[in-house]
Amino acid sequence: MNMKHPIVRFLVVCITYTIVVATGSVGLEQTFAASGTTLTVEASQTGAHISPTLYGLMFEDISHSGDGGLYAELIRNRTFKDDPSTPVGWSVVTSSGAQGTISLDNSHAINNLALTTSLQLQIEQVDKGQRVGVANEGYWGIPVRPDTTYQVSFDALASTDFAGPLTVDIENIDGSIIYARSMINTISPNWAHYTLKLQTSAQVKPSITNRLVISAGSTGTIWLNLVSLFPPTWNARSNGMRMDLMQKMDAMHPSFLRFPGGNYLEGNTFEDRFQWKNTIGGLEQRPGHNNSAWGYRSSDGLGLLEYLEWCEDLKMMPILAVYAGYALHGSHVPVRTSQFDSLVQDALDEVQYITGDTTTYWGQRRASNGHPKPFDLQYVEIGNEDFFDRSGSYEDRFAAFYDALKKAYPRIQVISTVKVRSRTPDVIDEHYYKSPEESARLATLYDSYSRNGPKIFVGEYASQEGKPTPNLNSALGDAAMMTGMERNSDVVMGACYAPLFVNVNAPAWGTNLIGYDALNSYGSPSYYVQQLFSLYHGDVVLPTSLSGGNGQLYFVTSKLTKSGTIYIKVVNTSPDAQDTQIKINGATSIDATGKATVLTSASVKDTNSLNDPTKVVPVAHVLSSLSSSFTYSFAPNSVTVLQLTERNT
Repeated sequence: MNMKHPIVRFLVVCITYTIVVATGSVGLEQTFAASGTTLTVEASQTGAHISPTLYGLMFEDISHSGDGGLYAELIRNRTFKDDPSTPVGWSVVTSSGAQGTISLDNSHAINNLALTTSLQLQIEQVDKGQRVGVANEGYWGIPVRPDTTYQVSFDALASTDFAGPLTVDIENIDGSIIYARSMINTISPNWAHYTLKLQTSAQVKPSITNRLVISAGSTGTIWLNLVSLFPPTWNARSNGMRMDLMQKMDAMHPSFLRFPGGNYLEGNTFEDRFQWKNTIGGLEQRPGHNNSAWGYRSSDGLGLLEYLEWCEDLKMMPILAVYAGYALHGSHVPVRTSQFDSLVQDALDEVQYITGDTTTYWGQRRASNGHPKPFDLQYVEIGNEDFFDRSGSYEDRFAAFYDALKKAYPRIQVISTVKVRSRTPDVIDEHYYKSPEESARLATLYDSYSRNGPKIFVGEYASQEGKPTPNLNSALGDAAMMTGMERNSDVVMGACYAPLFVNVNAPAWGTNLIGYDALNSYGSPSYYVQQLFSLYHGDVVLPTSLSGGNGQLYFVTSKLTKSGTIYIKVVNTSPDAQDTQIKINGATSIDATGKATVLTSASVKDTNSLNDPTKVVPVAHVLSSLSSSFTYSFAPNSVTVLQLTERNT
């Protein structure tokens, strides 16, 4: 008898074996008895073909997911527009005895589009060896790492009585440690753009309580604008993305990105909507806007082209949401008005910017922004959560956008945010924020859904337990629901968890997938569920049935037809282990060796955090002595993926 793995169970009359089941461990602690639970997989039959776009990402700038998160810019309020009366995020730095002041100045604009407000530093008194300067502490600290090159840039001008030079430092919060330093010898009396690099040593220890300081040792006045500090970015893109957060998404193997949100798309008012034309071109051309839905200003450094390049970098299909005339405070733009017509045209222009070649106006604009090659766009969503619009205007608003898009781009699939009668959408977006128990009950939601109507896009969902990121119980609820989405992926073309990110210093929503501060990040238990489901699925569903059990097992089975790899996903929401006989009907032969990957923990309240990022993570172990019929014990409160191989010879 092979006692090394928990999958082997032999029932002998009048004999019981005492075996404790964990993720591959064995001991004489728990008396085993047959539970009468059987999971039967029909390996020779084919169920739904699994959508190649089933698992993806949804992003909106919430809880500083963009500025202060994925967007790698480290300077907060770089164009001094976060508050019209005070330079938020900036402070004066002086040596003892030196004197200086800072203030906002609207009389020295660089342009009339974005760089209209500058920061004025007046150095009134400074002796030899002293300094007066300005400091920015970033988004709850500026991260310092060893052997790292930072890119610094800013626009500056100086009064004629300023002698220079300017010193630029990354230093700790009290200035007692200088991690990197560079200097600019002279500053022009006219606006000029300055760039330099700051390099930390290999001996530097990672830290977060740091600041950027621009200072001088001579009197005079200096004006600054568009002050920027970037660490290394993903794929070394200028104006790029934070490395660790991109790595975590890449590890999920997402098939699509839904952007730009979410409530962020709409804003509380019409003026606060996401206006994509203000997010393209150089940073000096981007005025930013009030992210009123989530309580802070967006720099729009993460603009339309950056979203598209993000898709390119992670090999994701873009799913574009276009503004459709509804604002969160309840107003809407009436159809058959010039204002509404301009919104429809704006959406057509946006699609042309994404997909048009360089013979088109907006395709040429994209090329001039640095990306001549068009992007492939297959899905466009009209608005966001328009069930909040109690006026009923979405029927007509959707119809107008639908007709215009289908006429100009007939192959594009149009997504509706609610069920409509005016037109038949290609896809309907449905959102679910439920308790873990309610999420689990949604596992059968699409089993009886009509196969003749629009497909479903579960554009936002998440079990709501655990803050700022979900605990294991939420992960179990998510996983149970996902078994139903995968089983019915002939109907569900895509699904994405939301919100994706949270800066733990500024949570605006309770439960979020990935948490971080300025230096570190971690994936929640639900993150690992998303990863498991995305990595381990085939191209077809295998019909699977369950008999016996306690009603707390949720399951889906799929197969990669070319390789014969079978993935059995089982979610056990019970606090007890579930001993289950697994039968693979119709398989010529099953390899004796396979793999089990298990996500579980001692308590459903367990979770991950910055201080303990790997408390709840998947553990893989080898399975042996497999055949077309074997017994496996699913651990309490667990998500398990069994990976088997069917041989046809």
